[in-house]
Amino acid sequence: MSLKREKQTYMFMLSHKTNTLYIIIKMDVEKVFQMKGGIGENSYWKNSSLQKRAADKVKHIITQAMEEMYVQKKPKSIGIADLGCSTGPNTLSNIKQLVHTVLLHPQPQPEFRVFLNDLPTNDFNTLFQSLPDFYTQLNPVRRIYIAAYPGSFYGRLFPDHSLHFIYSSNSLHWLSKIPAGIYDEHGFSINKKSIYISERSTQEVSLAYLKQFQHDFSLFLKSRSQELVCGGRMVLILLGRTGSHHADRGNSVFWEIMYRSLSIMVDEGEIDEEKLESYEVHFYAPSKEELEDEVRKEGSFKMDVLEMFQNENENDIIIDADMSYGTAVAKTVRSIQESMLANHFGDSILDKLFQHYATLLDQELSAANHHINSMITTVLVLTKL
Repeated sequence: MSLKREKQTYMFMLSHKTNTLYIIIKMDVEKVFQMKGGIGENSYWKNSSLQKRAADKVKHIITQAMEEMYVQKKPKSIGIADLGCSTGPNTLSNIKQLVHTVLLHPQPQPEFRVFLNDLPTNDFNTLFQSLPDFYTQLNPVRRIYIAAYPGSFYGRLFPDHSLHFIYSSNSLHWLSKIPAGIYDEHGFSINKKSIYISERSTQEVSLAYLKQFQHDFSLFLKSRSQELVCGGRMVLILLGRTGSHHADRGNSVFWEIMYRSLSIMVDEGEIDEEKLESYEVHFYAPSKEELEDEVRKEGSFKMDVLEMFQNENENDIIIDADMSYGTAVAKTVRSIQESMLANHFGDSILDKLFQHYATLLDQELSAANHHINSMITTVLVLTKL
């Protein structure tokens, strides 16, 4: 059974193995989801090199978009927003790159208004502790003002026409919530034996995820269209897929391994099966056509660039020579997913869970002759009409 109170859904679930009654509260993503804060071993700060390398591959596209905007608009005060900035070193590196692009031009130096946005749960403190070193690196930039803007980017964040450049990397594949369409009339998931779209998922599940993406991305575009000046640019980097098949091997394999890791812990008695079957992820990797359709339907932007490229495998992530590919990926995934997993299952399972994850991924890599289909990254450049 289920009941609704204050926008939360409560499900009462009886375990057949232990005869335990669970009360499961469907997660409020905005209040729970966050990258792992701090600078510890499992932090996003220490485990975001894969995301940086993906952004570095399109550095020329990012700088060209900023340069074209600046030459065209010549603003005396430039508003820049990084949406989904997280807490790692990547966001300040990106801002420095954008500022230096502007400084290559001989015009009088403008002021820079930089807004770092993420969910209210984000560890902004760790990010801001690195600002003194950042300012030193930016010398002789005289006027740069950096502020945090907590809140979901699936809605308005900034005043009308206050921004010239918006940047978002590795954020827009996260949905605002788990799609309502994957639950039946009693509040139970219809996506059996899966935590994301898999080969076992029904068409109904795939369509539910697609509809949630369409709703979210349309709202994102509408909100940004009101905040950007005409001629402003937006660069979006997110995971995607190359075909129409939703269970794309490049993305789904990592979620499949997570499900298998959790299933091992069910077999070990660490997790109840009913609790596993109530866990889903708020992720969606759109195709090129799905992105184009939403930009066209919203109508406020001209698409200048839409490119897709394949991320590399082992050489793209391993930092420690003594660390296996599976372990390195497990650390990256943990820094991203720990908050959601701990909220649903408790944090006592995390160490063992990601040991299983690393082992399974290394086995998968070995069975595939050291080649797993890599995830696809998409980059879009949009100009406000």
